[in-house]
Amino acid sequence: MLSYSFEIGPIRPPSEAHSLLIRATRNCPWNRCKFCHTYKDERFQLRPVAEIKQDISTAKAIQDVIKELAWRNGYGTDLTQVAGAVMSNPPNESVFNVALWLHSGGENTFLQDANTLIMRTPELCEVIRFLKETFPGIKRVTSYGRSHTAMKKSLEELVALREAGLSRLHIGLESGYDPILDYMDKGVTAAAHIAGGRKVVESGISLCEYVILGLGGKEKWREHATETARVLSAIDPAFIRVRTLAVRPRMPLKEQIESGEFVQAVDEEILREERLFIEQLDCHSSYVSDHITNLLQEVEGRLPQDQAKMLAAIDRFLALSREEKAHFILGRRLGIYGTLDDTLDARKREIVGQAWLNLVHDGEIDQKTINSLMSRFI
Repeated sequence: MLSYSFEIGPIRPPSEAHSLLIRATRNCPWNRCKFCHTYKDERFQLRPVAEIKQDISTAKAIQDVIKELAWRNGYGTDLTQVAGAVMSNPPNESVFNVALWLHSGGENTFLQDANTLIMRTPELCEVIRFLKETFPGIKRVTSYGRSHTAMKKSLEELVALREAGLSRLHIGLESGYDPILDYMDKGVTAAAHIAGGRKVVESGISLCEYVILGLGGKEKWREHATETARVLSAIDPAFIRVRTLAVRPRMPLKEQIESGEFVQAVDEEILREERLFIEQLDCHSSYVSDHITNLLQEVEGRLPQDQAKMLAAIDRFLALSREEKAHFILGRRLGIYGTLDDTLDARKREIVGQAWLNLVHDGEIDQKTINSLMSRFI
């Protein structure tokens, strides 16, 4: 098992944290978005189908060793103990990934990297079928895609992918406002977002659309909220997942921020934007706030029935005193608070209070400090 390894890409959605990771393509074919740093200076490549299949076979070989160890140690078909032991001291990333996957039930697989959908449909179908033949217990196969790529695929191609076993596509919508999409060099229009998204929904593939809160900055927050809600309402995806804009040095957007061309919104402004966004949504999606960059991760629910509950969670924060808002923001950005209710925990309040003495002056937190704390999580 020590000699077994296969190729793994740099990222996956938080919801795929325990999935088997199979790298079908390398890097991003677009790779121009100003708010992204992941694939900069890397060349996009389509991996040969035979190479992808070999990685799948290698993953199976690792799985088989773990199964054998479990049997030998008296655990039978229960892989939890052995997989956990392997995870505690893995020889490489590949073995860790398979052990983590098995420890979590071994049911989900994520195909990397940024736009696996760009593969030729027959080849992607072949990979998915081989994956499911190799691991019959797999229940969900997901991948990233781009709206523009989905729009270019025929409905018949997307149906063929669903029939082969593709369960869900994760697409970065980011914004539904054309001037923001153009400024951020997203390479897609609102109309293309709708066309591609609707086609995925019609094919029967579950669609998860991502939105970046704060992407309009201080200037275009209202248009960002209302137009993104309009586009998503037209698509009606299964999931809407939100992230909050956080900036790293290798992002092209960093230069615009430093020059003053783009002015980032602060946490309270972004929450007001999110409130308007949720208020304007008219769809039947699950709204998920599963990223640590979001100030209020408790703003989640099913639309439309949980709309009022989500708005109430935002209003609860907005009703706080100026000092309590600053206190929660600091605790959240330090990773101490997860929800507003965490502020009721005396021990956590004490820890945040100690940090407050060093980082807060006259009741104000330096925004550069907050931005720096947020950038750790992307």
